[in-house]
Amino acid sequence: MIFTINGLTREAEVDPRTSLLDLLREHLGLTGSKKGCNQGACGACTVLADGERINACLALAVQYQGRAITTIEGLGAPAELHPLQAAFIEHDGFQCGYCTPGQICSAVAMVDEARRGVPSAVSHDLTADVFALDGDEVRERMSGNLCRCGAYNGIVAAITETYLEAAE
Repeated sequence: MIFTINGLTREAEVDPRTSLLDLLREHLGLTGSKKGCNQGACGACTVLADGERINACLALAVQYQGRAITTIEGLGAPAELHPLQAAFIEHDGFQCGYCTPGQICSAVAMVDEARRGVPSAVSHDLTADVFALDGDEVRERMSGNLCRCGAYNGIVAAITETYLEAAE
């Protein structure tokens, strides 16, 4: 099977029942995405598929052949961090760091959703073309990503600082 992951073509022979998360971690050595609950409830495994956030633990790898998959490793590098990665560091948006890759991937896609006019449960005007990412919007839109350490204030601060003006 051939996959496009972080802009590179990768080939792997895997059982058709292999999850996208297991393909990434066990077969391709991309261990940034974490296996938290393995049931789609925590968001630690969040990656981007054609820019949309998905839970890689629930996705079968075979379904994602030919789609562009982006993991945390594809967003930035130690010498050149993604702006959101730098903001997480600046705002202490992590403690143990286990959920951080999923949080960051989810936030990148969430901003795109807001820019495209996708409302959330707390959006006041459902007909708006773009949604401002204030604290309430960010908290609601990121509610599928859990942080067991409770670093939510830093996570929200990092996201709003990085993207506040982007969605206004």
